[in-house]
Amino acid sequence: MNNPRVLNGRYELGEVLGRGGMADVHMGRDIRLGRTVAIKLLRGDLARDPQLQVRFRREAQAVAGLNHPSIVAVYDTGEHANEEPLRDGTRQPFIVMEYVSGRTLRDLIRAKEITIDHAIDYTLGVLSALEYSHRAGIVHRDIKPANVMVTQDEHNRLGTVKVMDFGIARTISDSASTMTQTQAVIGTAQYLSPEQARGETVDERSDLYSAACLLYEMLAGRPPFIGDSPVSVAYQHVREPPLPPSVFNAEVPPALDSVLLRALQKNRTDRFQNAAAFRRALRAARSGVELASPTGPTMAVPAAPRTPGNGYGATALVSAAPARVAEAPTESTMAVPAVPAIEEPATRAMAKVLAGGTLASDDDGGPRVIDESPERAGKVRRRAWIATLLVLLALALAGAGLLGFNLLTAGPPAPKQIAIPWVANLLESDAILKLNNSEFKPDIERNYDDKVPKGLAIGTKPAAGSLADIGSAVTLVISKGPSTVQIPSALENRTESDARGVLAGLGLLPGDTSDVNHPTIEKGRVVTTDPAPGQVVGVGSKVNLKISSGKVTMPTLYNLTQEQAQAELTNSAPNLKVVFEEVENTVSSTWGMVTKQSAEPGTSVDQGSTITVQIAKEPAAPTPTATPTATPTATATATPTRRGGNG
Repeated sequence: MNNPRVLNGRYELGEVLGRGGMADVHMGRDIRLGRTVAIKLLRGDLARDPQLQVRFRREAQAVAGLNHPSIVAVYDTGEHANEEPLRDGTRQPFIVMEYVSGRTLRDLIRAKEITIDHAIDYTLGVLSALEYSHRAGIVHRDIKPANVMVTQDEHNRLGTVKVMDFGIARTISDSASTMTQTQAVIGTAQYLSPEQARGETVDERSDLYSAACLLYEMLAGRPPFIGDSPVSVAYQHVREPPLPPSVFNAEVPPALDSVLLRALQKNRTDRFQNAAAFRRALRAARSGVELASPTGPTMAVPAAPRTPGNGYGATALVSAAPARVAEAPTESTMAVPAVPAIEEPATRAMAKVLAGGTLASDDDGGPRVIDESPERAGKVRRRAWIATLLVLLALALAGAGLLGFNLLTAGPPAPKQIAIPWVANLLESDAILKLNNSEFKPDIERNYDDKVPKGLAIGTKPAAGSLADIGSAVTLVISKGPSTVQIPSALENRTESDARGVLAGLGLLPGDTSDVNHPTIEKGRVVTTDPAPGQVVGVGSKVNLKISSGKVTMPTLYNLTQEQAQAELTNSAPNLKVVFEEVENTVSSTWGMVTKQSAEPGTSVDQGSTITVQIAKEPAAPTPTATPTATPTATATATPTRRGGNG
């Protein structure tokens, strides 16, 4: 296949998963929703019948309305509209169904992996699906091991039952007359109800018969009837009683034999009349309760060796309910007590009594007859009968009065109680199904739990194992996950929308956002959170996001050497570009130090921008200049004249 076949531009057709008498099932993919589905295409020869197409479409729409955990869901229906899908312009109907990964009951039976408890659980799941579909007015008509899937679930070792092919058989005409045609319509002969084999109309009790055949095969490892041809098997369904499953599996208890005896009755009025009754009987059988023997045909038992007086021939018919028959002694062993001889006077007296007299005693203890006339004897007997009738009438009236008093004063009968099943750590859907199968009404309550993952059952209220009334409400507690959560550190450098999605998935509420400077994280991405990453907070707490502004805070470089300034920029703002300039400074204490930077410390600078840093340097020494030398000249010094007073 070069290019995958696409139905109606939406469903991509993949490999064939199975082929049946009516349709082929393909692995498919819903292109629009991106999910894996199973697609059933009606066979080409059947799709050519316009009337059949109309009935197929009507039935497919009805089945699409079924929504039950034990029924494979139907997502969509349509008609394939390729240019020439069948080379004659015929439109090919299809049904898009839930894809179930698991194994069929047929595979599990062949692998001998089904225990008696598994068989009961799987049958209860099938009956739950049938009960739901029958209420919707849909009869399956093809219940068999190949149409029942058991899913693989790590939280439920038994898996979940999924019934397939609901309603498809009803799209085929019921007027087929030959066994070959009928078999193509209503399924495998080993699971046909007697009315299906006779070509009569079917109802919900026909599905229950097929479900009983399914249970029988899981218990016995073989169907109730096998033969050389479908016709011979169908004949046995109509005419022959089945052997009890305990004949093939000694571990099957008598209670299950009695349930199957009722469910496999030839006359549908003698079977369980609805799936709910079948389920109740099956749950009771699990507890060891046997059903009373039905009035219809019984099961056959293997021939017993004939021994003197046992009364068994090659095959005997027995009731499923155990019977206890007291063995009567034979003539050769029966003991007869000796009768003492009667003296002649007593013999004559007894004869007269039989003729109508009354026997009494003489004074000496011997027998005598009083009023031997028949008239007297008749009056005595009549009076005795009248007295007896009056006494019986009085007793009857007293009993009726007592019964009426008890009925009027007695309260309602105590409802039957059963144990609440264990549902801890099951998926929510599986836990609901298990409670429904036990005839409880689950009410959902969601709580936080630090040990049970989200979406799994924590338990029930009342607790599992407690006794509760059938049909009563049971609170099913579903985990909402842990009550606290650690803020992840992996939010850094994510986009804001991604970070909000991660927080929401953890049960946290994304709060306000604020811009912060960061030397390396680009603008618009998360820098950190408030509370900080790594802190543990309660589920539902608000977490604020700090988003990078795309700027960096300028560090201070003053009084640093050029090497120190470069190291500081590398550590605190590696994306900034720096240009160092040396400027003469007359202050000797600043020589070799930063005296100026183009961006002042604490200001915001765009990441990757260029800044200028000035380094002070010692000024150059001045060039010395020649100074002219003055010529010395002689100076006459006047000698002061001394004047005297006498001269």
